[in-house]
Amino acid sequence: MATSEATGKSEVARRLAASITIRKCHSLEEMRACVALQKEVWNFTDAELVPLRMFVVAEKIGGQVMAAFEGKEMVGFAFAIPGARAGHAYLHSHMLAVRNTYRNAGLGRKLKLFQREDALERGFELIEWTFDPLEIKNAYLNIEKLGAIARRYNVNQYGITSSPLQGGLPTDRLIAEWWLKSRRVEGLLRTGSHPSFTTTKTILVPAQVYAWKASAETRARAKEVQDRNRAEFLQAFSEGQAVLGYERDAEGNGKFLIGAWDEKWAYGGNC
Repeated sequence: MATSEATGKSEVARRLAASITIRKCHSLEEMRACVALQKEVWNFTDAELVPLRMFVVAEKIGGQVMAAFEGKEMVGFAFAIPGARAGHAYLHSHMLAVRNTYRNAGLGRKLKLFQREDALERGFELIEWTFDPLEIKNAYLNIEKLGAIARRYNVNQYGITSSPLQGGLPTDRLIAEWWLKSRRVEGLLRTGSHPSFTTTKTILVPAQVYAWKASAETRARAKEVQDRNRAEFLQAFSEGQAVLGYERDAEGNGKFLIGAWDEKWAYGGNC
């Protein structure tokens, strides 16, 4: 995409995002809109969609179904369910969706911050979610813009899915831990930067991985990156290390920064 075209789209997205309101969803009509937007964003088969009933149940049992609206039109949503570990309640944020024309304008971050505000009001200290380590923009949002850490890795968590975004690869996932009251998160939201740390290891994600996943002829190259990075994450986490930073260069390549987290936030089984 030409720079001027990308800039134009980004400006449109920002202008659109400025007119957005974010609120909790309660009605069946709103839940149906979440299901429809889910299908639009991920292009899952019907069998793989989170069904309407799960959105309804989540809202009834203490989860989160909240959405971004431009007027009456839903353009993004966040969906979380309650979980428990070692006697502690937390929220598992299963989905964050933003319509294509509203991306790259900070709307995903605004939805996450709305989740955080609601969670803190209800006494939660932790929100977790999974993310694909090969998705560069998403990793940057989670680690650098929100202050999440990662120290667990699930191999092929959902099995092979029908979503074109996965490119037929195993659904390996990092688990983001967003400790809402940690010094790391509170400092980042207050100052715009997280605490300094010593990088003990870096794990690289080439920008070309998107094109490699999209083509059957080059998918093996994406699989090689996934396999190599999987081994490096598992080794680092087995040594008590965590993902604490993320960098992107001018060519769009991503780099995970691994180090030792100096805060003690954990529920049993976190590490």
